[in-house]
Amino acid sequence: MTKTHFGFETVDEEKKEKRVGEVFVSIAKSYDLMNDIASFGLHRRWKKKAVTYVAAKNDADILDLASGTGDLVRLFLESCPRATVIMTDINATMLGVGKKKLAQQGFDPDMVLCNAERLPFPNQSFDVVSIGFGLRNVTHKEKTLAEMRRVLRPGGVAMILEFSQVHETIAPLYDFYSFKILPWLGGLVTKDETSYRYLAESIRVHPDQETLKEMMESAGFRGVEYYNMTFGVAAVHIGFAG
Repeated sequence: MTKTHFGFETVDEEKKEKRVGEVFVSIAKSYDLMNDIASFGLHRRWKKKAVTYVAAKNDADILDLASGTGDLVRLFLESCPRATVIMTDINATMLGVGKKKLAQQGFDPDMVLCNAERLPFPNQSFDVVSIGFGLRNVTHKEKTLAEMRRVLRPGGVAMILEFSQVHETIAPLYDFYSFKILPWLGGLVTKDETSYRYLAESIRVHPDQETLKEMMESAGFRGVEYYNMTFGVAAVHIGFAG
């Protein structure tokens, strides 16, 4: 049976999706609060900047994968008020939290429960496909990248915002924070230290900036570039459908 990573643990591929789902069911209600605490609010700046790199047109058809509680969806709708934005996630609990939050903010995007590795949309349906802090949690990254490429129209843009490899000058401090402080904060805020230990580990086994760029190119994207944020704690990758 084929194996894959669940953080630093090696598991059967068929078990990863279930275990990742359990993580996000556990932390869904406190997800936004914990993001603000754990990143010192930087995640909001990263997401806002990531959307500017896309430069979506006002009438664009936009698909957001692994939307979670909908931060990228809201930013796209604010910057492109006439765009059609579809919010998706594999986790119904996270989508439910996101739907409620966006409704309170005055937004009502279409929502689809789906797996990013098997998108229920026709070829060449979208001008933009985005995924923020979700790619590292899928079982087969190459399948998700291929699906993103498949549903993009010629000239369309894919945007991936994800934690990445930090600059070596801050690596020791970042490791201490990730493996000592972050799980402790997760336990304090969400009563679930284990899930935040997994999330920290999942960052370390995620491809670095250059490797992800190569993976996007192998999936058929052209003009792939990436932009580091906060010493590489996060990075935005942009690629275009030929």
